[in-house]
Amino acid sequence: MNNNNSYAEFLKAVGNNSTSLQAELLLNEIYWDLFLQHIHWEQTQSRIMLLIDDALDQNDNEAFDLYTQQLLDISQEHGYELKTK
Repeated sequence: MNNNNSYAEFLKAVGNNSTSLQAELLLNEIYWDLFLQHIHWEQTQSRIMLLIDDALDQNDNEAFDLYTQQLLDISQEHGYELKTK
């Protein structure tokens, strides 16, 4: 389910005289989708951060720039804010 359409789909389902069970099932699907997207984001961020750390340890400026740009691009694409330690 597309994150942008999930709320609209929920309102559409509820507005079509659907039963509360149908609305609840759709809402559960939306929550699961958001949860899985968040878990995927956290894992992707962790993986890229490890690659950035390795590039720093090896003093590899090219790899550091590549992975940093990947992290920034993915963050912006998915609308996540990067947390710094």
